[in-house]
Amino acid sequence: MKLTDGIALVTGAGGGLGRELARALAARGMRVAALGRSLPGLEETAAGHDRVFPLLGDVTDAEAMRAAVTRIEGEAPLTLLINNAATYPRRDILDETGESFAETVAVNLGGTVNATRAALDPMVARGFGRILNVATFADVAPLAGASAYSVSKGAQRIFTRALVADLADRFPDIVIGDWMPGMLATRMGIPDGLPPEKAAQWGAELALWHDPALTGTVFEMDREIPPPRSLKGRLKDRLTGQRAVLRRLGSGGG
Repeated sequence: MKLTDGIALVTGAGGGLGRELARALAARGMRVAALGRSLPGLEETAAGHDRVFPLLGDVTDAEAMRAAVTRIEGEAPLTLLINNAATYPRRDILDETGESFAETVAVNLGGTVNATRAALDPMVARGFGRILNVATFADVAPLAGASAYSVSKGAQRIFTRALVADLADRFPDIVIGDWMPGMLATRMGIPDGLPPEKAAQWGAELALWHDPALTGTVFEMDREIPPPRSLKGRLKDRLTGQRAVLRRLGSGGG
């Protein structure tokens, strides 16, 4: 089975990076369910792209995610999930409340859990699939006014590792990993950031790269990030002359 035999689900596809990911996947031969909460935005995403269809849904609603997956499975197997939906409210901690903080967590972490859990049922039944979580380094170096975003996106990265711990040995053909697209020129990004359509080319290539050796890997933009190494491990590498071979996108992979 190939990923392109089925349908990809891209969350947060009503604009920004999600829109460009849906279009980039379609250009590579993938049928794409573009999911979001705004039908006009989703229709704009799908306009002129006959392999993309809009799918209304709220990632914070677990039942809605199960219904979305059921609808997709009625058309073709769900073979790829890109968890892209996120919110970045930019609030100082003194302006946060417990409720507002929890709302951000519900999207950035809860949405990833809801969509992933719904997608896993058919993927596990077939023993095949691909899950790519759009991540950031926000948990490593939080910016001011980003407490809820940093905590929730950091927890999302932990969730990826927990998925790998639970599933990798039993279902090696369900390939799971993180991708960090970089600072983008989107509503959630910065004005002089990377064009989302450029980043989406890397994301689409990585998402369609179905290799069990990619499970647990982290890519930033177009290159693999090495896993953390202890001081002892780094010294051993230096003494033995060993050097990790890191993969890059656009160089034959995918």
